Amino acid sequence: MKIFQSFSAPALSQKIGYILAFCGAVAFSAKAIFVKLAYEYEVDSVSFLAIRMLFALPLYLLILAFSKKKIPERESITWLDWLGIIFFGLIGYYFASWLDFIGLQYVTASLERLILFTYPTFTLLISVIFLGQKIQKIQILAVLLTYSGISLAFINDLQLYEQKDVWTGASFILGSALVFAVYLNGTGKLIQKFGTLHYTTLSMTAAGVGVLVHTYFYNQLNIWDFKTEVYSLGALTGIFSTVISSFMFSAGIRRVGASNASLVGSIGPVSTIIMASIFLNEAITLPQIFGTVLVISGILTLSIYKK
Repeated sequence: MKIFQSFSAPALSQKIGYILAFCGAVAFSAKAIFVKLAYEYEVDSVSFLAIRMLFALPLYLLILAFSKKKIPERESITWLDWLGIIFFGLIGYYFASWLDFIGLQYVTASLERLILFTYPTFTLLISVIFLGQKIQKIQILAVLLTYSGISLAFINDLQLYEQKDVWTGASFILGSALVFAVYLNGTGKLIQKFGTLHYTTLSMTAAGVGVLVHTYFYNQLNIWDFKTEVYSLGALTGIFSTVISSFMFSAGIRRVGASNASLVGSIGPVSTIIMASIFLNEAITLPQIFGTVLVISGILTLSIYKK
């Protein structure tokens, strides 16, 4: 009987949920690898961000068009809600991504993923400073663990690479993590009103328009003269590491819950380090390993405490 119970519908659904969350996290963590590889073909960050959006945005719109779910009654949604979609789409999917892409020009993919992974600590600090939430001792410990790990990895990169580049890149990526934390703090009510599918597709549309406008002023949308490899990597970034990863992780959340999915998502920095070693020939060092362990420990502590 126990054998058959292990294959029951709820248990199977949970197992599938964990697999989806795991694969979604790994797919998203591959983004840094694709971006770093694209930079080898002399593409700039703004153009590559536009290429990524050109592949991702049509898919989101197709998913929205063929979705059976409908946007809730208009009476429950105000013009402020629509402005919120535009604003948070621009900062979460456009501005944060732009800062991240700039930072990747200067630092390793491994350090980038570790710094970005600190966004839950910024979410906590925003809640404490602006929303009056009281911080607990266990949360202070989690923050200390996280930034101790970042410091180890950062010092390691300072010793291996050009110091000025590491400082510059880390600053941009830290800014990206902060902006993403602001985005997360402001989206809760909007997601409840619009639903995850509609919120994601509509905010991605706003971000896509923002990216294309930025690119027009930057180079008049002159993004068609790069090597074929750039567009291949743009397709992988936009489709695999953006669209597919977001829906896989969302599907995982539906089956196992946000807290459990976030715990599984902590595989992200580890998978980035492994892929960076394989595809970018980035060195794996002991300080980097210890730093990664500390960062993941800090974020897991925050996640478990929240749960």
